[in-house]
Amino acid sequence: MKKIQCQSILFELLRSFSTLARTLNLSKAVRELGSTRQTVRRHIFLLEEARGEKLFSIEDRQYRLTAAGRASLQGAQEILSFGEAWLGNVLSHNDRMASIHIAGKDIEDHFYFLQEHPISSVWKGKSDLLKSALQSWTLAEGQIEHSAFEKIRPYTMIFRRHEKDWLCTEVGQRSVYSEWFGKEWALSTVGRSMSNLPGGGGFASLLRQPFDTIFVSHGLRYDHIVTQIAQDQAGCLQIASYDRLLMGARFPDNSFALLSIVHQTKAIDIKGLPENVKKMLTLS
Repeated sequence: MKKIQCQSILFELLRSFSTLARTLNLSKAVRELGSTRQTVRRHIFLLEEARGEKLFSIEDRQYRLTAAGRASLQGAQEILSFGEAWLGNVLSHNDRMASIHIAGKDIEDHFYFLQEHPISSVWKGKSDLLKSALQSWTLAEGQIEHSAFEKIRPYTMIFRRHEKDWLCTEVGQRSVYSEWFGKEWALSTVGRSMSNLPGGGGFASLLRQPFDTIFVSHGLRYDHIVTQIAQDQAGCLQIASYDRLLMGARFPDNSFALLSIVHQTKAIDIKGLPENVKKMLTLS
């Protein structure tokens, strides 16, 4: 890989790449970026030169992503998302544990606060469900059809990795998700991507980060989360606080499966939680 001479403009290069990849139209990309055709072309050239591979092909003056371009796109989008999140003080780490703070200017705006905790904290918590899930995962050796998973599966939401996103394959009828949104929602959710689920928009790549971590490690992750969800057709937001256990597992064909189990609780430990959110949590 060749080193980009002006790495200080990396974000500008990636913005040009991701915008052109989304529009596949140079004129549209230029308008969105407030740039020039020459600048966008130069940015793409610099990225292709640095990576040593073509990101786009042009057929009849129409831009198309190459296989390398498609494989590179999510990484570019995540760098932009994480960079903007870091600059906006949305993403940080405390003792190597990830922390996500997404909040609007007004109290009515949607917010999402996450604090990762050591997996050993599950044993210190009050959730027998999460403790049982952890024991089941160990006994089942990660195989979701193992008998050890039978007692916790009704409380579990299961995802499959698909083209850099996550597809829901199952929603347990006794899970918190079914309780929040109803059983009809649970049935209709199967097959949807994580980006199209409640709370998946906006910072979707940032919210996928815990899932992606498990995909790499095939291990476990434990988070505390406070957010707002729309539980009715009117879209009225209500506060939700919970701890969540993510578990790497395997489908019967040995492909990767991700299990998510949520336990509603007000016993949440999130560093830097705003006072107005703490008050909302107390009153809920």
